[in-house]
Amino acid sequence: MTDHRAALFDLDGVIVDTAVHHFAAWRRTAAELGFSLADEDEELLKGVGRMEALRVVLGIGGVEVSDEEAARLAAEKNARYVDAISTITPEEMLPGAHDYLVALRERGVLTALGSASRNAPMILERLEITDLFDAIVDGSVVSEAKPNPRVFLAGAEALGVEPAACVVFEDAIAGIQAAHAGGMTAVGIGDPDVLTEADVVIPGLHAASTLADHGITFTGTTR
Repeated sequence: MTDHRAALFDLDGVIVDTAVHHFAAWRRTAAELGFSLADEDEELLKGVGRMEALRVVLGIGGVEVSDEEAARLAAEKNARYVDAISTITPEEMLPGAHDYLVALRERGVLTALGSASRNAPMILERLEITDLFDAIVDGSVVSEAKPNPRVFLAGAEALGVEPAACVVFEDAIAGIQAAHAGGMTAVGIGDPDVLTEADVVIPGLHAASTLADHGITFTGTTR
């Protein structure tokens, strides 16, 4: 059984479900370009940065645009998304997320957010949980999108913890791959049939108490 000293969290689908707003905004973008996105396309857009997501969307529709047009489409999508999430409240956190973050803090376990979203700090403020993280790494800090491990490596570096002592909580395939590429343990949040590369899969942070049964434990430290 390996003890870990830090927990790194993705945001969307792990702490709060804003993915539905992301996908709705991308669906509107696709519709304006003359095609539609299927429900199963949502998985392809999880855990990646805005421009990479746009490339995926354009690829699905077989549409080519100029760099200038791509920038405009991405900005318009983000404006729709920000408008949709501007009224998020703490009550919209996913089950168990707040309690688990508090429990880790009380035990002295270091915590960091590792999200591709540039809107992550604003969402944390809306959820009133900014102070539950020792470090926040988002798309404004790291440009490389998952499955590149840079966002998680930057989080580990900010915490002063070696990657092998970090556990990443992710709901996206790209995020699981990023965690492993960075030499970290990956806990999948969601469907085990989808997150087949994760070391352990749980339905949500409300089930995090079962991680010890799979050999994943934490050791606290003095902040």
